[in-house]
Amino acid sequence: MTTRKIGISAVIMASVLVFVGGKAYAEDPAPLPEVPAEYADKKMPAGWLTDPKVLAEGALIYTGEVNPQVNCASCHGKDGKPVKKGARDFRDKAQMGRMSEAFWFWRVSEGVPKTKMKAWKSQLSEEQIWQVIAYERQFSK
Repeated sequence: MTTRKIGISAVIMASVLVFVGGKAYAEDPAPLPEVPAEYADKKMPAGWLTDPKVLAEGALIYTGEVNPQVNCASCHGKDGKPVKKGARDFRDKAQMGRMSEAFWFWRVSEGVPKTKMKAWKSQLSEEQIWQVIAYERQFSK
């Protein structure tokens, strides 16, 4: 084979691998961990995803205006686009849709082990956790 044919073959093979690898990832994301029993039945209060007052309160919590110690935007960005490595992208509709309300509540409450995501249950009330979750979910609409 000539050098040119080898080069073309290599480019084609690389393209196929990238396409197949990307397609496999897009179709088969890693399964989410199971929500612990103590959180499994958690549900956001009805109507909160569209309640302007709830969303306004959630925005204040998200940006650290209610409690400077709790500033979701410092990692997840003011518009849901991560500004720190490893932070979840709240604009990703497919990924956000995979997570139940109970899953969101659990993760905000308890944090995520082996990541920078802290547990916020000692700093936020249950109502505040739901408010910030309602606000965060707006980024992927």
